[in-house]
Amino acid sequence: MPSMWRYPVTLSGMRIRTATAADFDRLPEVERSAGECFRDIGMPEIADDVLPTPAELASYPFAWVADDPEPVAYLVAAPVDGALHIEQVSVHASRARRGIGRALIEEAARAGFPALTLTTFADVPWNAPYYERCGFVRLAGDELTPGLRRIRAAEAARGLDRWPRVAMRRV
Repeated sequence: MPSMWRYPVTLSGMRIRTATAADFDRLPEVERSAGECFRDIGMPEIADDVLPTPAELASYPFAWVADDPEPVAYLVAAPVDGALHIEQVSVHASRARRGIGRALIEEAARAGFPALTLTTFADVPWNAPYYERCGFVRLAGDELTPGLRRIRAAEAARGLDRWPRVAMRRV
């Protein structure tokens, strides 16, 4: 579990903190807003994807928000094969490009796992290229752990492989 004594971490007047039960009702709207930018690059299906429910978001053992004072960004994660797997990091469109997503990733990196992993779109500028700037490296197929292979298979079953996807790791 993340260390509670560090909170709140501040970033340009915002706090990075562990999500509370009250936050989860607000996070689907953050996700909806963050997904709108996919329309501009010919991926409206991603913008129109089913939003996670508050209960689904609350089920993750690790969840952080950036608030100002309401949540404007979040990261949810779970252990996968000894690493902390980032399932989703989303920043409301009105707060994008301010370092909030990176601050959430850095908070996840302090959770005590030897590595972070994630899966993402390979060619979307704010996906794999962004995560590379945050220190992640793309994994070849033979480098995927069993858990990452299961995650990728589930993504393919949801139709996400219509666009190139990649698994990434940061030690």
